[in-house]
Amino acid sequence: MAILLPTPYSYRSDNREAHFIARKRKLILVIRDKDKCANELEFEVFPGEDGTLVRLYARIDIDSSPALRDCLVALLQAPHAKAVSVDLSAVTHIDSSGVATLIEALRIARVHKTQLRLQGLEGRLLRLFGSTGILAMFDADPRNNGECGSRAV
Repeated sequence: MAILLPTPYSYRSDNREAHFIARKRKLILVIRDKDKCANELEFEVFPGEDGTLVRLYARIDIDSSPALRDCLVALLQAPHAKAVSVDLSAVTHIDSSGVATLIEALRIARVHKTQLRLQGLEGRLLRLFGSTGILAMFDADPRNNGECGSRAV
């Protein structure tokens, strides 16, 4: 199964530049601000018969969430996409723009009758998603070993 990701992805403005690089099996989004050091969003994509797994690393914030959105939209809109699982176990920080990106991906998944699952929610992320009610949007099922999903409606 071929997955078309937004590569090569590059963005340039007066103050910021961003691009994907491939390092081993990971796609890494490097974001450089002229006044700050580089930010990176690393993720791996594993297509499978039952769906696609996207494993995220590091921080998801206002700088990296647009690239995450592009990746998730491409996967959710792929022909015959059954399910997309997002593994957050290696995410060290997520801000409101990252949470909004996941909620937007959930809306897109429902439109395309694709299941969107969250995996690896532990500690602070699990408390954040639980206390804000976001976890309930993903139809959490404790029998799924930390995996939450949203069924198409």
